[in-house]
Amino acid sequence: MRPMQASRFAFGPFLLDSAAGTLLRNGVPVAIGYRGLKLLAALVGRPGEILRKAELMDAAWPGTAVEEGNLTVQIALLRKLLGPAAGGGQWIATVPRLGYRFAGAVEQLGGAKRKPLPLPSKPSIAVLPFVNVSNDPGQDSFADGLTEDLITDLSRIAGLFVIARSSAFAYKGKAMDVRDIARDLGVRYLLEGSARHAAGCVRINVQLVDAASGDHLWAERFDRGLDDIFAVQDEVTGKIVEALLGRLRAPPPRNRPKNLEAYDLCVRARKLIDDSPLTAREAHLMLTRAVTLDPEYAEAYRWLAMNHWMGWVHWGEPVEPNRRLALNLARKAVAIDPNDAGCHWVLANLLAYERNFAEADAEFAKAIELDPNEADTWATLSDITVLAGRVGEGIEHIRKAFRLNPFPASWYYLTLGQAQYAAREYEAAVETLRREETYRTSSRRFLAASLAQLGRLDEARAEAELFLVGNPHFTTRHWAATEPFRDAATLEHFVDGYRKAGLPE
Repeated sequence: MRPMQASRFAFGPFLLDSAAGTLLRNGVPVAIGYRGLKLLAALVGRPGEILRKAELMDAAWPGTAVEEGNLTVQIALLRKLLGPAAGGGQWIATVPRLGYRFAGAVEQLGGAKRKPLPLPSKPSIAVLPFVNVSNDPGQDSFADGLTEDLITDLSRIAGLFVIARSSAFAYKGKAMDVRDIARDLGVRYLLEGSARHAAGCVRINVQLVDAASGDHLWAERFDRGLDDIFAVQDEVTGKIVEALLGRLRAPPPRNRPKNLEAYDLCVRARKLIDDSPLTAREAHLMLTRAVTLDPEYAEAYRWLAMNHWMGWVHWGEPVEPNRRLALNLARKAVAIDPNDAGCHWVLANLLAYERNFAEADAEFAKAIELDPNEADTWATLSDITVLAGRVGEGIEHIRKAFRLNPFPASWYYLTLGQAQYAAREYEAAVETLRREETYRTSSRRFLAASLAQLGRLDEARAEAELFLVGNPHFTTRHWAATEPFRDAATLEHFVDGYRKAGLPE
């Protein structure tokens, strides 16, 4: 997710709203795929300019190596979808050996500006991604792991407000004024740093900035052996806490890996879990290797459990043995490190799917006690709370998650849209579920139900059909039996929307 304002563009009879994930022709929605939408937004956003093929491929397939033929196919589909421009020419022109440019006249329409986020009542901080200053790009995961661990360590301090990982990493590689970043995230302080790792030694430079004044409150350089990296993290955390809060009692110690290769594998794997079945399988191999190298590394078991859960819930893999393996792995993670909030919320989520609600509630409570800043805990708890029939409470939880994580993973929007549907806020649910960040296969069932409840049955059935393309074996009965509902009225409300949208019984 990127911290930038999406734009609306008008050209010919078309209106492109990349934030909503929609393309209208004379006010009527046009069916456009996700990749096509991303390509069109990139081209229309810079009319007349030549966009090189590599740039367009990065826009539509970020972080993924794809064949150039995929781009050619998508451009051909876009041209067919848009039809001829005024005068019979093409909207998208080919620039031989270079790329493509948008040839039509474009009007950029004003969009609602993102409202500044109010500062929390407690000291607030974001840890920006540490810069890898070694000559080896392969050391990026080391710098990323350092950043993520510092976020986790600071997040456990109850007196601080700490921005979540995915929002902090939205700024990776971006040259921006610290005041703009702090304004985007709604925080007072930023931690910046760099890391160099070579020949068994590390050099880490860290500085704490007051974004309001631009002053550097604290800066230090650490030259240590690689084996001391976790001690350096603890020292940096202590210095920051002392600068912002004064001296206070440290939280309980976290489980640390004993094998640095296992640590690196875990850092790399957890970026792959949410993307696709293919990357999830790659993550599985990495995490399995990590637990082999370090059998007492709780984080590796936690993410391996999450990967098994994603496989059965989102990627269509068999429920068994994935359900049982996920639960056993999550229990092992908590047993190894009872002080890790992430291990507790993953276990809590799995227990809810087992209908073991009392134990799930206790695990969620423990996770929040250990780390009140863990945005994923609040977002996951929102899902479980809504299905328990406590819809207002669930909406409060997802709002809290968004405040801690202003640029979150797409599943936050799916969770918000589900909560809005449960609250009978159907228009808001449609707006949420049609956002660029959300509009994908797994969200379409809630979008279809929301449209159906608004009486927009043609749109609802179109969304239902698109959902079934990716989920051909879906039935409402099976979904209702597997989701952790605790409230019959809430369940019936969802089933009613699915039925009206034409999803299979």
